[in-house]
Order: sequence, then C-alpha cells, then structure tokens
Amino acid sequence: MGLNVSTNMAAARANFYLSRNNLALQKSLTRLASGSRVINPADDAGGLAVAMKLESSINRLAGAEKNIQNAMSFLEVQDGILETVGQIVDRMSELKGLYHDVMKNTSDRDSYNNEFKDLQVQLYDMSNEQFNKVSLFARYTEVDGMVPGKYNAGSQLDNTLNVYISEDGDAGTKVSVHKSMLLSALTIKVKDRTPETYDAGNQGTVVRFANPSLDGTGADKPIGLGDISVGVFTAVIQNIAGLRSQNGAAMSRLRFAADHVSLQRANLTAAKSRIMDVDMAGESTNLAKQTFLVQAAASMLAQANATADVALILLQ
Repeated sequence: MGLNVSTNMAAARANFYLSRNNLALQKSLTRLASGSRVINPADDAGGLAVAMKLESSINRLAGAEKNIQNAMSFLEVQDGILETVGQIVDRMSELKGLYHDVMKNTSDRDSYNNEFKDLQVQLYDMSNEQFNKVSLFARYTEVDGMVPGKYNAGSQLDNTLNVYISEDGDAGTKVSVHKSMLLSALTIKVKDRTPETYDAGNQGTVVRFANPSLDGTGADKPIGLGDISVGVFTAVIQNIAGLRSQNGAAMSRLRFAADHVSLQRANLTAAKSRIMDVDMAGESTNLAKQTFLVQAAASMLAQANATADVALILLQ
C-alpha cells in the first residue's frame, strides 16, 4: 500500500475502536457505580418493562401488608376489651352468688345490687370504644344502617370490615374482620337463654346486661340481681367466649396472610433483582477488560498518527 498524508486509515480505525471501547468502559463504570444492569431502556427494553411491573406489584403488596398489620392491631385492641368484659361478667356472677348469701342483710344486698348496676353502665360504655375513630363493636348490621345486628345469627345480621390481602386490592382475596356484636351478646332471652338484638331488650323477657345509665327507664332500666337467674349469667359468659373465639379465628387467618404476603413480596423482589441488578463480579471483570482495550486503542492511535512521519522522511 502506498504512503500518503491526506488520509490515515490506521488512525481512523484506531480512533473508532477507541471511541467504542471508551463508551463500553463508561457503561461498565456506571453499572458498577449504580448497581443496576439496565442503565437506559436500550440496554434491555423487555427486561425493564417486566421489572417495572414487578416493582408495582411489590409496592402494592407492601400496602397490603400494612393493611393486614393494622387489622391485627384492630383485633388485638378489640380482644383486650372483650377480655375485660369477660372479667366484668364474672364479677357480676360472683355478685349474684353473694346476693343470695343468707348471712347478708338488706343493706348488704343493696350494696351488691348497686355495684351490679354500675357494672352494666361500664359494659355499655365499653361497647362504644373505638380504634382510630373506627367502632370496635357494632349495634347495627351496617355502619350507617338501622337494621339491628344479632350475635351468632349469620352474616345477614352481622357487621364486618374487609381487609384486602393481595396485590389485586378489592378484586383479590380478602379477610372479613368482625365488628363484634357485643351489645347483642349481652342481651339474653330469659326463656331459652339465647342472644337477641339489643333493641329487642325489655328487661323482662329479654334482659340487657349493658345499659346507658343508672337513671334509665323501661328497656334502659338497669336490671337487679334478683331479676335474673344464674343460667342467664352462664349464657352471657358463653357469648363473650364466642366473640373472643371469633376474634381469634380472624387474627389467625390474618397472621397466615401476613406471612404469605411477606414471602411473596420477597420472591418478587428477588425476581426483579435478577433482571435489574448488576453482577458485580462479572462487571468488574468487564471493567478491567474495557480499561485495557481503551489504553491499547489510545496507544495504537498514537502509533498510527506517527506513520505519517515515514512519508515526510521520503520528502527530505
């Protein structure tokens, strides 16, 4: 090939490879610095699309996990109150036994009766407890409805809150958390000792163990220890135990749901990592390779530029 000084093809080719190797070196440096394999969509357009969808699913699962945890807190607060309610009813039954002690005079019985009535007001106050301004217990079947709810009478007379436990929100799986029918559980038919709606209480054939005040009249009048039998106390205690069992079943399901969501989120995060995260060992090797090639290309470009000196020697 003849010598010329107008066009240096060796230098042009060396410059091309130097530019390409330098671009690869910069990309390798960026990947190692960011920890991400995909720097721009051109690196892996399909993988980036999949990773974005996985990221969205991961974020929704994180929200579902928080909802589950909040629902468990709701149930824990509710169960704490139900436990206290059970203790109050136990005390009421103890007062019933003391009331019929032959050693007690009329004044003693009045004292027991006064405590019994005060505890009825306490039970009513506890039935109005809230969790972050959300009622823990229900009197009606709907939040704003006027249909009286009834304990242990099926879903039509129940009141529940839905907790969505999947990334699909209201289109996915849900767990129904009961707003316990505490007032109904404390309202008993004297005849067969079964629960009744609180609104049906009349303190005669249907007695209420929870009352708004000591000064109520009619259905709201506190009952006395001499007005009811021990069997009614047993029925109330059984109802409270049933409410706590209902609460525990929902809590157990939520715990399994929380474990499932947490594991699913971890697996999706791993799947996204396989697409987006850089292999540090492999990329470090690539960095060493590209660094060497850049240095080699720069050296060869310098050598190619020096070949024009041969043509100049001939002109001397």
